[in-house]
Amino acid sequence: MASWDLSVSVEDLGPEASPFTVSVTSDLHLGGVILKLVEKTEIQQDWSDHALWWAQKQQWLLKTSWTLEKFGVHADASLVFMTQHKPLRLGMPGGSTLRLQARFSGPVFRTVLGICRMLNLRHPEELALLRPLEEKKKKKDRDSVEEVYDLTAVPHTSVSQACLYNGMPAHFADSPETEAVYRMLSVPQPAPPPELITKQYRAASVVDKAHINSRWLDSSRSLLQQGVQENDLLWLRFKYSTFHDLEPKYDAVRLAQLYEQARWAILLEDVDCTEEEMMLFGALQYHISKHSLAEPQTMSTNTAMDDLETALLSLEVKMDGDGSTANDLLDNMAAPELGDYLKIFRPKRLTLKGYKQYWFKFQDTCISYFKSQEDSAGEPIQQIHLKGCEVAPDVNVGGQKFLIRLLIPAPEGMIEVYLRCENEEQYARWMAACRLASRGQSLADSSFQSEIQSIRSVLAMQKTSGNGSASATGDDAINAYSLVSPRYHKKYKAKQLTPRILEAYQNVAQLSWTEALLRFLQIWQALPDFGISYVVVRFKGSRKDEVLGIAPNRLIRIDLGVGDVVKTWRYNNMRQWNVNWDIRQLAIEFDGNVNIAFSCVTADCKIVHEFIGGYIFMSTRSREKSDTLNEELFHKLTGGHEAL
Repeated sequence: MASWDLSVSVEDLGPEASPFTVSVTSDLHLGGVILKLVEKTEIQQDWSDHALWWAQKQQWLLKTSWTLEKFGVHADASLVFMTQHKPLRLGMPGGSTLRLQARFSGPVFRTVLGICRMLNLRHPEELALLRPLEEKKKKKDRDSVEEVYDLTAVPHTSVSQACLYNGMPAHFADSPETEAVYRMLSVPQPAPPPELITKQYRAASVVDKAHINSRWLDSSRSLLQQGVQENDLLWLRFKYSTFHDLEPKYDAVRLAQLYEQARWAILLEDVDCTEEEMMLFGALQYHISKHSLAEPQTMSTNTAMDDLETALLSLEVKMDGDGSTANDLLDNMAAPELGDYLKIFRPKRLTLKGYKQYWFKFQDTCISYFKSQEDSAGEPIQQIHLKGCEVAPDVNVGGQKFLIRLLIPAPEGMIEVYLRCENEEQYARWMAACRLASRGQSLADSSFQSEIQSIRSVLAMQKTSGNGSASATGDDAINAYSLVSPRYHKKYKAKQLTPRILEAYQNVAQLSWTEALLRFLQIWQALPDFGISYVVVRFKGSRKDEVLGIAPNRLIRIDLGVGDVVKTWRYNNMRQWNVNWDIRQLAIEFDGNVNIAFSCVTADCKIVHEFIGGYIFMSTRSREKSDTLNEELFHKLTGGHEAL
């Protein structure tokens, strides 16, 4: 076969160096090309991290056993021989910036895996990289130099579970500097100054939030293919809001960074919350900040005791069961029921009708209501099936307002129903039952009592003790404006906010540092708008833009003008989804011959495709297989088959 000349530049020699000419044949494999090139350079060094990059085609040539002909490389190609790992600046959720070696070849998903292994972040599939928002910097800010923590000397590890030494991965324990960075990453930072909060970009509308979601990098293409250069800044964020197997013993960095992301979501009002909830979030932040520097080692102190208590409780349940008769067991197998007088309200346009009281009965995953308890043996006025519905709290403990907001899927759209409970005990039981039913579980489910307990504990935190004062904490140095969003800076003076935050603090002061961290995340996850990513789309057959909300378990069609939910589709009713890469349109088929199709306005359709596939992948994870990541399945669900 005839030989021909191939032009290859070597990045290590600098941009001014002339490219090398290598004499090759089309059936020469890539490894042979690299060998010839290295001989020509006459430089003795470790070339193992180098690979060939084909700039014209925006393609890495990584399979060294493939021939030039198989890659489609001809004499007009000019290749670059460069390192696969390059320095990258990484913005963490807490605002700190790291400089580390990241993989620029191979899919971004694998780059994230490598970064997470190095930082000891378990479940890297929940995280992703996105381009930072361009902030308009004032003149005085341009002069200030951003502090960057250099971790370029820390090696990448291939071990999925880091070997801990003195509470940190061994590769961080090599120097006091890297040790200090790891400590910083694994402990929540002090409350940010108010001026920093007000300077941050805040999404003013759903459309603004949709533009943020257009900045996620494609997980199936490499950094270099997406125009990311050496020393560029990218943000590492939790993209998928399903946090699997959170374990304080192993997840110091993960919990701290998740808390930072949650804290900024609250402070910048990415997620709506009530004023009462904001005060509780402020109190928990104050408690966490106060103790994080004083007791950073408490993350794993009680884990063994917790495991022991769980085992003993399980043993106790089994021993109780052993003494039961067959009739007792049969009685227990019948699903329990709830029955109470509640008030119901169905919001409709142009109506001023208030709440009406009925006798409600909860059985399996359905609510039935009757005129009175005496009528409950007959036919109900209506039966509401809750499987697949949305359940949101609307509670003000101080004002004795205990509402359960239900959004029930129907062929014509979502039906909204409000249930009003008399007191918090009734609310805890019915709210827990509704949550279980929405997931298709009955009251017989073992998690019913723990769900009730969880709701009770959240309500207890929102109660004010009535005697909260600055002196109650023994610390008057609380900066209230650092703990709440800028809306409250305008609404209240600091001296008005401080007693309210300290009042809420009375209910969380007894929590340990770890418990407070987990409770903050739990309340954040319970907010109605939690975990919804927005994209502006145009549905097929529609003349106007609408918003698509992508949640961990459903897709939501939202009216762009009014902000109302028009329709909800759940993933578990999804049969298939396809992308037409030529016209950039997604088509999704659901049970019951329901078909939808839309094109994306603010983001590439690949981003929406990846969100849907990613959430379906997250639902396949189980505790037994929690340590093994099925990378192939992730790529199958999120990768897509773009038209060449």
